[in-house]
Amino acid sequence: MESRKIEIMDTTLRDGEQTSGVSFSVSEKLTIAQLLLEELRVDRVEVASARVSQGEFEAVKLIAQWAARNGCLDRIEVLSFVDGGISIEWMQQTGVKVQNLLTKGSLNHLKYQLRKTPQQHFEEVADVIEQAVKHGMATNVYLEDWSNGMRHSPDYVLQYLDFLVTQPVKRIMLPDTLGVLTPAQTFEYITDLRARYPQVHFDFHAHNDYDLGTANVLEAVKAGVNGLHLTVNGMGERAGNAPLASTVAVINDFLASTVIGVNESAIYTVSKLVENFSGVRIPANKPIVGDNVFTQTAGIHADGDNKKNLYFNDLLPERFGRKRKYALGKTSGKANIEKNLQELGLKLNEDDLKKVTQRVIELGDKKETVTTEDLPYIISDVLATKAHEEKILIESYVLTHAKGLRPSATIAVRINDQLFEEHAQGDGQFDAFMNALTMAYSKNNIRLPSLVDYNVRIAPGSSSDALCETTITWEAGDRTFSTRGLDSDQTVSAIKATQKMLNIILHVEQLEATHA
Repeated sequence: MESRKIEIMDTTLRDGEQTSGVSFSVSEKLTIAQLLLEELRVDRVEVASARVSQGEFEAVKLIAQWAARNGCLDRIEVLSFVDGGISIEWMQQTGVKVQNLLTKGSLNHLKYQLRKTPQQHFEEVADVIEQAVKHGMATNVYLEDWSNGMRHSPDYVLQYLDFLVTQPVKRIMLPDTLGVLTPAQTFEYITDLRARYPQVHFDFHAHNDYDLGTANVLEAVKAGVNGLHLTVNGMGERAGNAPLASTVAVINDFLASTVIGVNESAIYTVSKLVENFSGVRIPANKPIVGDNVFTQTAGIHADGDNKKNLYFNDLLPERFGRKRKYALGKTSGKANIEKNLQELGLKLNEDDLKKVTQRVIELGDKKETVTTEDLPYIISDVLATKAHEEKILIESYVLTHAKGLRPSATIAVRINDQLFEEHAQGDGQFDAFMNALTMAYSKNNIRLPSLVDYNVRIAPGSSSDALCETTITWEAGDRTFSTRGLDSDQTVSAIKATQKMLNIILHVEQLEATHA
């Protein structure tokens, strides 16, 4: 069967930014646009809505300048409006050459929002398209509320499409604006339009209000759609848009005759960057990019993986630049423990492995979180050694934060019975603390892990003096691990998490030497 290319248009910077509470800065928009086109290799990027704000104007202008220098200006798109040419003038000033014109795809929207007849709307749309042509701009047309149009006013939709095919339009874009379609309806409606307009390029734009976004996208592709609109992490208004990661995986694995150009190995990196820029956390169980989706919890699963990868499927984490993990808790078996010990380069005999497994299960029963990095402590404790004692202590510290002065930290840290005192400044109290700690460790010719994530959590409903949990993710070589600290003061809880990290590194080194 001949393969068919599907265009991917990413709208994280436009529709995704309509996520409640999200606003990207100018530099963040430029960075995301560059990664989407160069690393993720999507076909097109919708970067903004025209006329929104001065900041939006500056961001679009900067993106257009970069795109022009790199030969991809035709892949940068802006949402525009039927406004007599005001949007086109705005776009001219930014340098963008492709407008995605928002028009009415249902009779209800036309009658009750615009209060116009179809003929009046068509004439105004034609005028905007004509102005775009005069200014050397390409036009794609959105049929807003198209899904409800097909349900309740299909005659209007067909009348409008009959008009649009007479216009110099590059793509016609079919949004399920309120996320109301079922997969069966999506397939039926697009199949009908494909048969009636075989030469038209149709894009499908899914929303996820019923959690059917990815399923609807799959059916749209089966029905013959030419392009898809997606967002990183499924960001977007209300329940969001069809998520890019899931859609790419589904198409690659279930539609063999379909080709998309997205680079799977860059998905996770871009997802985490957008998470950091937006402040919207990725749910741990979100397919492809969530923290837990490549984590086996049950011991029987780890055992099956050890014997013949019995619990693997086609969604291998390596496809997306990730690794499989094996959780530690009350459902852990020996196989889980062994997998985690392999991560640390350690091996225990059968009796010791049973003891450690039992201790992990006991901790899980108490709802305590157990990580790979906790294993050296558990091993030392269970095997009755002294190695679990804290060999590195942050004995004292003074943290200062004053208006008009850079935050500073003075610390005293004991490393293997030797005391080091250092003073440093930083961009915040914890940054100053880390700078001072780095100075102390540099005297021992030890390089500290890099801090890659910092998360503070306070129990819902707590008062201002509640304990807060700070979880810090560190990167050391090819290993990434997390440590936690608990205290009523956020910076102190971060320092406790850091002290745990320092001792974990030391314990791992000692155990590796012992079991070498």
